[in-house]
Amino acid sequence: MNTESLAQRYRDLDLWPTELAVEAMLEGQMAAIAAIQPQTAAIAAAADAAAARLGEHGRLIFAGAGTSGRLAVQDGTELTPTFGWPPERLAFLMAGGLDALTQAQEGAEDESDAGRAAIDAAQVTAADVVVGVAASGRTPYTLAAIERARGAGALTVGIANNAGTSLLTAAEHPICVETGSEVIAGSTRMKAGTAQKAVLNLLSTAIMVRLGLVYDGRMVAMRISNAKLLHRGREMVRDIAGVDDDAAARALAAADNDIRVGIVMARGLARDAACALLAAHRGNLRPVMQELDGRG
Repeated sequence: MNTESLAQRYRDLDLWPTELAVEAMLEGQMAAIAAIQPQTAAIAAAADAAAARLGEHGRLIFAGAGTSGRLAVQDGTELTPTFGWPPERLAFLMAGGLDALTQAQEGAEDESDAGRAAIDAAQVTAADVVVGVAASGRTPYTLAAIERARGAGALTVGIANNAGTSLLTAAEHPICVETGSEVIAGSTRMKAGTAQKAVLNLLSTAIMVRLGLVYDGRMVAMRISNAKLLHRGREMVRDIAGVDDDAAARALAAADNDIRVGIVMARGLARDAACALLAAHRGNLRPVMQELDGRG
């Protein structure tokens, strides 16, 4: 595996001045991001397929071990506050259990049976999308989870950093970012981890965009949970609905801080009518605004 190989250039890294070592590590991080470029079409295809599969009831499920699993959990947990994605439509399958998020459970990644059992316990169906992440591309837990999920009819996505590996073969949508050897041999929390985090960000955000949870380049489905987000929500209602600050604040309050409902109410609809119109378009504000503009 290229991610495990020793780079001759860095064999004396411990003897380098710290600034040069940091510069070398930064160079590796930049190269990791650049390595994603050839995979943009694969990421887009996976996002389109995932959005179509998820529909109104499917779940987005992440599976992984070690650093890869932790990165997947980090990305997935941010979807609820950022895009209003229902937490009951998220699941995290982590080798060693969720305790492995803070305490390494290195041997757990070798447990294929545990990967299959996790898919069974989650009652994965054809409505779900399962994303498996493994730098090596052959982690037994993750590979077994993806194979089991695909057997259950779920849409599967595999993210790896070595070409021609089992995970990429097992998943319907393989995404391979070849980051090569690490500055510190085998430390895939570095280049490989950076690439995985970026790919997860791109994939999940593209899915949310395709599901209509972004409008006008803004997080119109976000959950308002603090004063900063309340201010941002009022600004969205004001700017998108084309009303003044006071009207935006009143509409958002009447909508119980649901930004999309507040926008439609600020355009003149009663709450029930606003909710019904949004429901008719599966919460996608774009066709809702087009319909409102057409009425005008």
